[in-house]
Amino acid sequence: MSGHSKWATTKHRKAAQDAKRSALFSKLARNITVAAKEGGDPNPDNNASLAAAIEKAKGYSLPKDKIKTAIDKAFGSGKDAANYETVVYEGYGPCGVAIYCDALTDNRNRTAADVRAAFNHHGGNLGTSGSVAYMFDRKGQIMVSKQVETGDKKNPYGPNGAAADEDEFMMAVAEAGGDDYEDADDEWIVYTAPTDLAAVKNALHDMGIETKGAELTMIANNPQAVDVSDARKVMRLIDRLEELEDLQNVYHTMDITDEIAEALEEE
Repeated sequence: MSGHSKWATTKHRKAAQDAKRSALFSKLARNITVAAKEGGDPNPDNNASLAAAIEKAKGYSLPKDKIKTAIDKAFGSGKDAANYETVVYEGYGPCGVAIYCDALTDNRNRTAADVRAAFNHHGGNLGTSGSVAYMFDRKGQIMVSKQVETGDKKNPYGPNGAAADEDEFMMAVAEAGGDDYEDADDEWIVYTAPTDLAAVKNALHDMGIETKGAELTMIANNPQAVDVSDARKVMRLIDRLEELEDLQNVYHTMDITDEIAEALEEE
């Protein structure tokens, strides 16, 4: 079941950079608001999309009061009403790498102009709807640490149940209903069907395995090989797109090899 594509490594490198940006909490809160509004229920137990949005926000340490405010905004009125809509932008970066962007915006014209400018300035081309979507599969993703904090000063970290041993973890993932998993250094990335995300996460918890976060994501179904020089060009475009506050997620088909991951880590 396992395979190490370095995709998770790059994702978390980017997530760490995102955490330094003031726009991150705004993006997470906006995602919660839209999930609550579209699901029509402020209770995450009855709204799977909201549950996933909250889980992702907690993974990036969004405070509880901001989570509550974001949910309340979904059902506000007048100036407190949320009027975001979901928009997808698709295109190609340098070397023909496909790029898929999820946006939540209250102004389509502004967002489209910003996205088009990012593509144009970094060697890419904004495409039409459906031009690259078929190159990705929607998946659930659960992050699991191999070790967890124990509270013991002499031994601050201990094994996270079955997550400490790959053979045991592989069986646990299969029993929980997960589709696959990936080794990402000090943690595992578990992949699920989109509708199974919450169920698999809860099943892992029932087995005594703590999770760090869970979210829905898009995985390239045929990663594209590029060299290090071109990878840097692609990442410059992705960096610019991720800086746009209206964009929630940016996915690409570039194959992150060990060599490319190491080169990008050095920047």
